[in-house]
Amino acid sequence: MQIQVTFRHTEPSEALKEYAQEKVEKLKKYLDGPVEAVITFTVEKHRHEADVTILASGLKIHGSETTGDLFSSMDLVLDKIEKQVKRYREKLKNLGKGGRKGSERPFKVDVFEAESVVDPEPRIIETTKLTAKPMDVDEAAMQLDLSEDEFLVFINARNEMLNVIYRRADGNFGLIEPQ
Repeated sequence: MQIQVTFRHTEPSEALKEYAQEKVEKLKKYLDGPVEAVITFTVEKHRHEADVTILASGLKIHGSETTGDLFSSMDLVLDKIEKQVKRYREKLKNLGKGGRKGSERPFKVDVFEAESVVDPEPRIIETTKLTAKPMDVDEAAMQLDLSEDEFLVFINARNEMLNVIYRRADGNFGLIEPQ
């Protein structure tokens, strides 16, 4: 992640620069591919403005916030940007066009009704076709956390294997990896 910090009409502060870089680095988990961030701090009289632009995989996100303190301006603008990034990710997820570029593999899911389990021989009641997208385990956990689904099937970007991450009863996640 490339981060450029610029100060206008104020003396550069190493503490503020490190704070801003640390905060922007946290957004990397929501974005795919190379990420470039431009942060500009401006002081005019009593107005302290933080302006952040993030470029990632063709996506441009911009936010600006003005308060009486540069640190609080940075916090507020990053809250705005995080909302924009989450909304964008959710939109991609709903359209079925999100995830990393690469080979996507379709797979079949069979859903059994509770009544069919009582029968000696289970029947396939419903079949759903989904597409497994390549992503790392952290991104899959984030996607599952944002959704209301109980599990997510994905292709692990590290080993190109089909994996399943699921929501456990205790609120944590479990991961199924084939051998």
